[in-house]
Amino acid sequence: MYKANGKVDQEAILKEHAPLVRRIAHHMIAKLPPSVDIEDLVQAGMIGLLDAINRYEEEQGAQFSTYAAQRIRGAMLDELRENDWLPRGQRKNMRKVEEAINVLQQRLARPPKETELATHMGISLQDFQQLLQDARGYQLIHFEDFNDDDDDHFLDRNCPDTGNDPLGALLDDDLRSNLIRAIGNLPEREKVLMGLYYEQELNLREIGAVLGVSESRVCQLHSQAVARLRATLRERAWTSVEN
Repeated sequence: MYKANGKVDQEAILKEHAPLVRRIAHHMIAKLPPSVDIEDLVQAGMIGLLDAINRYEEEQGAQFSTYAAQRIRGAMLDELRENDWLPRGQRKNMRKVEEAINVLQQRLARPPKETELATHMGISLQDFQQLLQDARGYQLIHFEDFNDDDDDHFLDRNCPDTGNDPLGALLDDDLRSNLIRAIGNLPEREKVLMGLYYEQELNLREIGAVLGVSESRVCQLHSQAVARLRATLRERAWTSVEN
């Protein structure tokens, strides 16, 4: 878009692509703790969009919307790097969930239900679901998983020759194949949720409409699915080391 004088009409482009910024922010917010304000993400994204307008050159070959989306996500991530995505206490609580999943999964030879996990942990179902809700932003792999600190770092120990490189570990064939199997073993509703979120890129509200549950319930199910995957990957990592 250009003005009459031939200069790029930044205001018009910003207005046209503002919905893109919000869509990316709503998709990213599901990975973040409740303390993160979506409007902060939107503001950072708008800065990224403005940067994309100033840097974009048509001869690059990529469509502007594709190029802008990369800049928008990058700006949001830069903003988030200045904050702790999930408090250490909540992360430890989720590790307790992982441990409960691992124990019950071996005992029952199937994915444990929420009620079974709550009973095993000695808390009510309501408290268990609130724990999942509070852990919004729980990730499959944390940066700390690759560092030698007080937190568990099984991936660093059990993914050889990664050079302490998270991306290298993710691309490891064994880890990738284990992850595919772990996703396939998720309860059906959680498996559908992960597909809608990571493949179809629907936000929590849209997924809730598909599954017929509330947005907060989608958040709980997402945290639980990630905990199941981490527990399964942890168990298989230790098994491979023992063998």
